[in-house]
Amino acid sequence: MEISTLATYHCLAFVWYFFVAYSITHIKTEERPSDVFLYGGQWKYLTVLNLVLQAVFYGVSFLADVLRLIKKLRCAKCVISSRDLLFSVLAFPVSTFVCISFWTLYTYNRELVYPKSLDGVIPLWLNHAMHTAVLPFALLEILALPHRYPAKKKGLILLGFVAFLYISWVLWIYSVTGEWVYPLFALFSPPGLAAFFAGSLAIVISFYNFGEFLNRMIWGDSIVILDHKWKGK
Repeated sequence: MEISTLATYHCLAFVWYFFVAYSITHIKTEERPSDVFLYGGQWKYLTVLNLVLQAVFYGVSFLADVLRLIKKLRCAKCVISSRDLLFSVLAFPVSTFVCISFWTLYTYNRELVYPKSLDGVIPLWLNHAMHTAVLPFALLEILALPHRYPAKKKGLILLGFVAFLYISWVLWIYSVTGEWVYPLFALFSPPGLAAFFAGSLAIVISFYNFGEFLNRMIWGDSIVILDHKWKGK
């Protein structure tokens, strides 16, 4: 794909995610169900954090495209490295996890993750923007251009560290409020909850590996050529 086309796509994706994140974080206070938006506000939900993550990723991607267009290759190299790290370790696996886990649990029992009281607050288009569209965007990004994945150990350590931070945030909210971020968590005993978190991390890691597999399958030797190209700059 031409750089100018990539720049246009990344700019539009950034604007879209910024708009969606703004929409969900600026719901009128009087419209919020008192049993949902308590301590931590929207910032306790992985879905909302993912929207911010995607906006940051596409903003970095757009910046990389602009730097390439104006021939600032040394700066572009650094930004592209950050872009690829963001996509491989966080943007793709988290988006995939958010989409698949949400709709799986929603189909089983929506009250566990998305209480019916939210239907009058969050419009249907916004629900799908947060929980459905994120996966097609992630897949389209893999199709649009090759990404360099970090060494497997480094990638998994970074992913595990971010997962640890989010789990710590969830536990902190529970310690302060006595309420779980998602009603689902209340169904588990402490050992069961630990097993659930471990299983969720294993699923996220499998999505990381899946993204790496797709990237390699689609682009193959193009990634190696890209590495040599940038090393020569």
